[in-house]
Amino acid sequence: MSGTSKRAQDRGLLPKAGRWIGAAALTVALTSCGITYNSPTVNSSAEGFQVTVLEMSPTIVASANRSPYAPQSLPASFFANAGGGSARGAGAIPPTPYLPDESRETVEFRPLPDVAPQPYRIGVGDELLLATKSRNSVEELSGLLAAANQRQGYTVRDDGNIAIPDVGSIAVAGLTIEEAENRLFQVLVDNQIDPTFSLEVSRFNSQRVAVGGAVRAPTIVPITPNDLTLGEAIIAAGGTEVRDREFASIRVYRQGTLYQIPLEIYLQNPGMKDKLMQAGDAVFVDTSYDLDRALEFYRAKIDVISLRQEARNSALNNLMTEINIRRGALEEDRTNFDRREKYGANGRQYVYLAGEVSDQNRFALPFNDRATLADVLYGEGGFDTTTGDPSEIYVLRGDPQAGYGDIVIAYHLNARNAAKLILATKFEMRPDDIIFIEEQPITKWNRALQQLFPVLLRSAQNAL
Repeated sequence: MSGTSKRAQDRGLLPKAGRWIGAAALTVALTSCGITYNSPTVNSSAEGFQVTVLEMSPTIVASANRSPYAPQSLPASFFANAGGGSARGAGAIPPTPYLPDESRETVEFRPLPDVAPQPYRIGVGDELLLATKSRNSVEELSGLLAAANQRQGYTVRDDGNIAIPDVGSIAVAGLTIEEAENRLFQVLVDNQIDPTFSLEVSRFNSQRVAVGGAVRAPTIVPITPNDLTLGEAIIAAGGTEVRDREFASIRVYRQGTLYQIPLEIYLQNPGMKDKLMQAGDAVFVDTSYDLDRALEFYRAKIDVISLRQEARNSALNNLMTEINIRRGALEEDRTNFDRREKYGANGRQYVYLAGEVSDQNRFALPFNDRATLADVLYGEGGFDTTTGDPSEIYVLRGDPQAGYGDIVIAYHLNARNAAKLILATKFEMRPDDIIFIEEQPITKWNRALQQLFPVLLRSAQNAL
């Protein structure tokens, strides 16, 4: 190539290079002026707003937390339960019917059959007492200790359960004391409670024998683990009161069968007194021999007991129906609330996250509780210190004294020293607060350059 042509080519390239260098210089100048990239920041001067920046300190946090605020409450249905019933007693036996004088006949001897002793089984109405270690050595069984110290037992309810605080309902009806101890032991172990205790029946109300007729004090005698005999049942009623033993008799009604023992045979034969009683037996000391009248007494008594039992069962069924209706209403109310919550119809209170947080979002303030800056910030993933500046964490809040108008208070947390994050665990949030984290200075340059490079490349291509 000749010298003349080479000089001509150089003269053509110089203008293009000059244009490329000029474009680059202009772009850098615009970048330094902040024209190519604007990032949000907190300034004390803002058009239309008066911004007051307060550095977070224990005193400032305490002052901010004193602003009036009442957390939203869950509906009452979340705190209510369906309720429960109470045990009902068996009631007293009906009055002994009046038996008029009648002609006396020879008393027929129909002795009670022998029955084998059976272990006592816990029933409805029995009261159980739990004895535990002293309060100083065992503190887990607070409910049991209170009952033992105050001598308050647990009554077996109509459903066969006892309710123990901190443990729950335990089915014990139909069990022997040993079987009930084993069941209670397992329940306490399952609930991680020290199973050191002893169980006893303090009041026997489920198995009884009625004694009436010609006795000093008609009564109901409970059956206990110590087998109850016929003689003991009559002694419990004060003994017999008859003027003519020759014509008196002791009648026992058991499971639909009437047994009869002449009083003289009863007194002369110790084996008659040792006959074991069973639950539901009715003993009647009679001075007459009219079996129909005696049967009428027993049947009247059994009818009254049956009516009372039916009344208890009916009341229990009505109670369970009412509980189920109440439980269904509560569950429906809770479900409706959850559905309204899903569609945002509950009017929740929110805190908003902006800037260099992991997830720019809104955080619903909890029901019946207060949330802190740490709860909101780290409950939503925190922030990445690669892009977020820990020394520029702000909580923006409208001034309540100015009616949340044009005055903004910016609480500034400089967490460059991580020890100051303890303030975030104490600073309580209020509805409509905004949590803002500025970006790192290098992040601003990085993002500015990311927007600058395409401009430089296009300018270079145009220059060439």
